[in-house]
Amino acid sequence: MPKLPYLNREDVPEDKRYIFDQINKARGRAHNVFRAALNSPDAAEAIGNLGEYIRFKSSLDPAIREIAILATARELNNEYEWSQHIPFARNAGVSEDVIDAIRSGRAPMGIPAKDGIFAQVAKELLRNGNLSERTFRAVEHLLGPAQTVDLIVLVGFYSMLSGLIKTLGVELEEDVKPDLNM
Repeated sequence: MPKLPYLNREDVPEDKRYIFDQINKARGRAHNVFRAALNSPDAAEAIGNLGEYIRFKSSLDPAIREIAILATARELNNEYEWSQHIPFARNAGVSEDVIDAIRSGRAPMGIPAKDGIFAQVAKELLRNGNLSERTFRAVEHLLGPAQTVDLIVLVGFYSMLSGLIKTLGVELEEDVKPDLNM
């Protein structure tokens, strides 16, 4: 049960409705996590802007992005993030074998090394708050400096979002089926 109300456009102060509109436009709708965050419109704007960059403007390959998001969701046992991103991962070409390995917690084991390194980044950052030298060098070699930073920011963003989702009791939208099977 949500701890704060999910705000609709008319619930947001008139001078802050542009924030709702921006979130809605970028994502096709304002999801429950953003509707809860809109209880603090300025925070929702900052969250929305960073998320918009990570999802829609970063030069990260969509498959890499979705592998890292799913690995973050799995590591944090976040049903909301996982279930929201499964369709995006499939649309980005992430294979069912990779998805199943991440879901089971086996990844990066049992998946192609190039995919596995992106799942490993999420695991290491969330477990250790840092990357091993080996993992950092592998990512930097594959992605270059700018995309390496984007990948690290992505994991941090979805970790922050996970904390918001869990703390505020954000529920999946009615049209989204749980898929993590925790």
